[in-house]
Amino acid sequence: MTRFDRIKPLLLGALIVLGLVAQGNRARAAASETLIVAGGCFWCVEADFEKVPGVGEVVSGYTGGHVANPTYKQVSNGGTGHYEAARIRYDPDRVSLEQLLDIYFRSVDPTDAGGQFCDRGDSYRTAIFPRDQRQRAAAEKAKAAAQQALGQRIVTPILDAGRFYDAEEYHQDYYKKDDLILTRFGPKRKSEAYKRYRKACGRDKRLRQLWGSAAYTG
Repeated sequence: MTRFDRIKPLLLGALIVLGLVAQGNRARAAASETLIVAGGCFWCVEADFEKVPGVGEVVSGYTGGHVANPTYKQVSNGGTGHYEAARIRYDPDRVSLEQLLDIYFRSVDPTDAGGQFCDRGDSYRTAIFPRDQRQRAAAEKAKAAAQQALGQRIVTPILDAGRFYDAEEYHQDYYKKDDLILTRFGPKRKSEAYKRYRKACGRDKRLRQLWGSAAYTG
């Protein structure tokens, strides 16, 4: 028996294991669903929804506009039509689309047509981008329920989903990164800079004013 004959069963076993792992990953990916929303600063939307049980991944990005492959500078300067948005991948067996939409409305100020909190301008407006009629119907229902709960007009539009462009890597998971950046307060870790920004922007304070105990602040 050659050396190859001895190790051939081991290689075959390893290939079988890798195949089963790949099959499991494909099954999980097929079972997951996605929801795209805009809620002001995408750092905050990402931070809020990644804490929801059943949510597997949230990606910061841009959507709703007419410029291909936009950069953060282009979007924030205006004129692209894009929103800062988040693509939420979730397990529908653990958290429903309806639950996510209810959380969404209670994590933003849907009465503000000019932006969100301290961030002003079109790219910071709220919006929901349904991918099909089921998501659109659920979004319309959640919007009506939010309007009834607040007793105020909800200005968040429900727009057809278009192409979603991932934001630059340095924006992804910004709220939990530990690399240092220079701020007006001196060198700070991104995670600490994020906390300072969120507090200074008044996001959570406004949410509690608007929604009371129903506010979702992650």
